[in-house]
Amino acid sequence: MKKYIALILVSIITILSCEKDDICIDTTTPSLIIRFYDNDNQAETKQVLLDSVWANSKENIYKNQTLDSIIIPLDLNQNSTLYKFTSNSIEDEINFTYDRKDIFVSRSCGYKTIFENLQIDSNTSNWIKNININNSTIENDTAAHITIFH
Repeated sequence: MKKYIALILVSIITILSCEKDDICIDTTTPSLIIRFYDNDNQAETKQVLLDSVWANSKENIYKNQTLDSIIIPLDLNQNSTLYKFTSNSIEDEINFTYDRKDIFVSRSCGYKTIFENLQIDSNTSNWIKNININNSTIENDTAAHITIFH
């Protein structure tokens, strides 16, 4: 009888000591969303043929695609990211600067980074005619943060 009680106690302790499996379902670090608009009619989106979009520390994100919006990541280890946008073999550079703020999400997700005070430090204007910052805080992936007119 004592064996059964000991076995039941060991089983109960084993079951109670198990941890639940944590699965991350929360959003993680957001990316920068850029929408392209017609410079002549600024209310209309306008697709652009992107030969390439890349940052110095990353490979090509978009290559030979015609799109009216793109999503690009910002550097988590720096307070700026320089991107090169090439369209019809003409290259423009945009240097995005920002402040990083790490926020604890949960034990399973860890931390995510919010980008605040987004600014365009420098840019060239070869095929890009104008740039507007719609939202200087990047905390989600639901709306465009930058508008590029071409």
